[in-house]
Parts: sequence; C-alpha cells; structure tokens
Amino acid sequence: MAETNPYLANPRWVVAEQVADIARRRYPAGVLAIGAHGSLAHGDDTDTSDVDLVVVTYKPGAGPRPVTRRVDGILVDLGVVAADEYIQHARTLSTSWPLAADRYVTTRAIYDPNGWFERLRDTHLGRLAEAKSLEFTTLAREAWCRAFSAHARAVRLTQWYETDTAMLMIGEARLSAAMVVGLLSRTYFRNSADAVKRTGLAGVDMTELGVVLRDQAKELANRGRPVDATVNQVFES
Repeated sequence: MAETNPYLANPRWVVAEQVADIARRRYPAGVLAIGAHGSLAHGDDTDTSDVDLVVVTYKPGAGPRPVTRRVDGILVDLGVVAADEYIQHARTLSTSWPLAADRYVTTRAIYDPNGWFERLRDTHLGRLAEAKSLEFTTLAREAWCRAFSAHARAVRLTQWYETDTAMLMIGEARLSAAMVVGLLSRTYFRNSADAVKRTGLAGVDMTELGVVLRDQAKELANRGRPVDATVNQVFES
C-alpha cells in the first residue's frame, strides 16, 4: 500500500508543492532541492500561517529570484540560497542562532532527490557538537547587550511620552533577551513569536524585563562572561 502524505490535506502544503513544481520546471538545471520550514514543516500551522519555502541552488545566481507574494489568500515567502552558502550558514553560530537553527534541522523536503537537507542537518548538528560552552556564552553576552540597549531606549522614550516608539523598543528587548535564554540553553525557536512565548517574555512589562536583564547579567558573569568591562577589555573576546 502506498504511503499517504498527511500534509496533502493542508491547503498550504498544496500551494507549497505547486510553487516547488513550477520552480523545478522553470529552472531544471539550477535547482538542487526545495523544502518548507517553519510551522508548515512541523505540520501544525494555523489558518494564519504563511508558506515559508527555501530553494537551494547548485551555484549562486541560479534558480528563481527570492519573492514574497500572496497566492489564493496564502502568503508565500520564497527564499533562494546556493548550496555552499547554506552549508556555511549551518556552520556559523551567531546571536540569532536560536531563530536560524530550526531551518537547518527541521526543514521538510518537497524536492530533494539527493538527500541534501539531511546533509544540511548533519552539518549543523556536527557544528553544535564541536561548539564549546564559552562560544555560546560569548554570543549570549552580545545578545544581552542588544537587549539592554533596547530596554534603556524604551525607558527613555517612555519618559518622553513617545509611547508607540517605546513599544517597538520593548519588543526588540524582549526578543534579544529571549535569544540570551536560547543561547545559554542551546534551545532554538521556530520564529520570533515562538521565542518570546516559550521563554516567558511575551507579556513582561518594562519593569519586569529590567529584572530579567539583571538576572541574566548575573548568570553571564557566573559563566565567565560579565556584561561589564573596562576600556582596556573592549577589544577582548
């Protein structure tokens, strides 16, 4: 008996396959693999979820152009990246790692005759196995500095009654603080909303976030990467 694909019952998956099929037919010599990431790849998207696709090409400049369009009421976000470049991304750790890692390990293939997405996943997992705790702690300190800066700006803007702009800054501060949690615990998230929700930062106000940042600063110091430095230490890692 042929194996049924439960994703086919999802209208978003149908749109994803249609887009992938057109990309393959129009660029047969350029496309190496096509996959879906985000909520669609996890199979539990809601009625408001988008179709997030990635087209992997054999070389830079091949394949379709990146585009975001609405198709039958569904937003399709098509990213395009060369295979070598994507592999390099998978081996690179940054302050945004908690948001990027989900693509490396959970992308669901739509077209992948050579098992390329498995290679991407294994490359990233291998990089994680090599990474030392100090590397993640250093990145967490950078993310903390961004959170602190955004929080401080939000406080000043509130004092100046610039409430709307302050709300934007507090949102940035929450997300950066969530990155600190993700980096220190090596936890990755599907997207920004998932990050602040799972770390408990989605509903914190400005005062509560200040307490969170102080606690994070203490934890970073305990791990050997204090957030404060002398002038002579600015250029030290």
